[in-house]
Amino acid sequence: MKEFIRILLVICGTFSVILGVIGMFLPIMPTTPFLLLASICYSRSSKRFYNWLITNRWCGKYIRNYREGRGVSLKHKIFSIAMLWLTTGYSVWFVISLWWIRLILLAIVIGVTIHLVMIKTFKPEAKNSPMLREGDSSEEIV
Repeated sequence: MKEFIRILLVICGTFSVILGVIGMFLPIMPTTPFLLLASICYSRSSKRFYNWLITNRWCGKYIRNYREGRGVSLKHKIFSIAMLWLTTGYSVWFVISLWWIRLILLAIVIGVTIHLVMIKTFKPEAKNSPMLREGDSSEEIV
């Protein structure tokens, strides 16, 4: 039974990664919840898959910052909101003709935008902060 649950968690994690990647390209579909679900599934089932996910060059840093409570970088927030509005705006004005579907899409976009704005913004620490001048010691700055 334990092996069955492990395999089920790996399958669920892999499916979540696939949905998260799709969410990177479809503005209405979220990315973060699926990647976080994948990291939880992998952490309980496969150390190899978990390490692959959190060290992945496209989403590893993003997942680690979010899970550790640091938030999402301002660059990612701006890019996500811009892509959300551009792609949905294009659909609303040029593709969809039913007014009620337009309203639903606009409500979703507004909701997702509010959610993204309210997520904590990750601010990386400066490498040499505070900067030491030649001859200064670290005790003098504190």
